[in-house]
Amino acid sequence: MIPIAYSAEVAAARETNAPIVALESTIITHGMPYPQNVQTAELVESDVRAAGSTPATIAVLDGTLHIGLEPEQLLQLGQANDVAKLSRADMAACIAQGGNGATTVAATMIAAHMAGIKVFATGGIGGVHKGAENSFDISADLQELAQTPVTVVAAGAKAILDLPKTFEVLETLGVPVIAFGQDTLPAFWSRTSEIPAPLRMDTAADVAQAQLMRAAMGVSGGQLICNPIPANDEISVEVLSPIISQALTEAEVQGISAKDVTPFLLGRIFELTKGRSLDANIALVRNNARLAAEISIKMQK
Repeated sequence: MIPIAYSAEVAAARETNAPIVALESTIITHGMPYPQNVQTAELVESDVRAAGSTPATIAVLDGTLHIGLEPEQLLQLGQANDVAKLSRADMAACIAQGGNGATTVAATMIAAHMAGIKVFATGGIGGVHKGAENSFDISADLQELAQTPVTVVAAGAKAILDLPKTFEVLETLGVPVIAFGQDTLPAFWSRTSEIPAPLRMDTAADVAQAQLMRAAMGVSGGQLICNPIPANDEISVEVLSPIISQALTEAEVQGISAKDVTPFLLGRIFELTKGRSLDANIALVRNNARLAAEISIKMQK
């Protein structure tokens, strides 16, 4: 039997068949410092509520999979040390051993699907890391999108990745990649990139219908909705490119690899942009949460 617990708010939503939006927890434990991590998580949850849906932040605490966190649990997670970063490979082991873990995109998708939640908001997905032709460093998020029927709303893939290769792999895996309201794919902190969008949709209703049709056809997997960061909050590609290159070089020199790469790079980019990247990150996550809430409402109807 899987040890699973629902917050009071999520339990009530399930009882009334109300719309729910899943939220990941690595942004709390590995994405931002305390207390900004907890404040941001609270803001994102408030955005989902204000848009008419119910937030369900997902994490593993003392071996129990929590679908939705109570305020004191969110605070506990935000201040905790040595919290595991969970993906498909190690989520079950963490639960079985009574551990604590924050869920990545892949793990959150698994938990959301178990709980019957169809929509998930995050910042950016993982993907193909630069130099993957040598390191084979490719996020499990991509395979998860191909097999787990959850609509993921993100600002594209994280800008530190090899974006063309990431979207090429998604195409190979048969994952619908949908730009929301524009013809090019966003690049996380930047609204646009040089990569044309394979698909474009302009309304939450169209996004919801696409996932429902996919399920009706018996086609496995979810879909990735690439929602551009608000214009007032973006950092241009011209500004970011040399900063990302510098951070990547430092990571290579220091021998940083595997799950440590992304937190290191995001930390260095925060330092090199004098905090602008964190402000942009918060803005794009909140923007994604609002869109995800709209989609969840349309999908439930």
